[in-house]
Amino acid sequence: MKKTSVALLGVVLVAAALLAPVGASTAWAGHDGAMTRPFAREMVRLGDRDRSPYAIEHVRELELRLKRVGDLRGRPDGTFRRGTRAAVQRFQRRHGLRASGVANAATWRELLPRSTNNLRRARRRCAGAGWHICYDRANHQATLWRRGRLWNSWLVRGGSSAHPTRTGDFTVFRRAHPHRSNIYGSPMPYSQFFSGGQAFHGSRNMMNPYRGHSHGCVNMYVEDARQLWSLTHDKRLRVHVYGRWS
Repeated sequence: MKKTSVALLGVVLVAAALLAPVGASTAWAGHDGAMTRPFAREMVRLGDRDRSPYAIEHVRELELRLKRVGDLRGRPDGTFRRGTRAAVQRFQRRHGLRASGVANAATWRELLPRSTNNLRRARRRCAGAGWHICYDRANHQATLWRRGRLWNSWLVRGGSSAHPTRTGDFTVFRRAHPHRSNIYGSPMPYSQFFSGGQAFHGSRNMMNPYRGHSHGCVNMYVEDARQLWSLTHDKRLRVHVYGRWS
């Protein structure tokens, strides 16, 4: 390759990185279409780790889900070590996938629905025409449905006991990106409001969806909120919130 071509390629890659949203991984760089497919996630492999809320690689989510299905024997910590790779291989072998130890697209497609708790209840609540999202407060999960078909599943966190996420059936009535809370001053990227000031949005301070709470909103990893936004920002989205507070 000529030096001028290499230099030009370098400029293009730098520009792409600068234009990518804060908190977006390389999985999103120019691949919005791929990341809106059913059960889309970035590829996760040995050595990856969730470094900060601004640099989530979905390692902890992978570990938590492998724990749910009984393949991870250690404690989820957000770092893809050899134990995590062995767990991925166990899962892959059990479901007829090549045991590469890399959580690729085929692995996520198999893992996400299998590691989503209480799917039957979610299906009942989210069945119907159009797009629906169910937030199960007890299981810290949001499931997205299209015409009764499960499209994706994310680990999330909701409000505290003092500021619980309201249960019931709603419709998204307002969307805003970028957005900042008028009350707390915190950023709320990819906000989709469904009940008063409560919204699905990306969180800049959530590392573990089972630790801490919001002030009533449904906190998502920023990349996950962007997925939801890309799929539904121009569509009617019905929201169903249920389950005991957790």
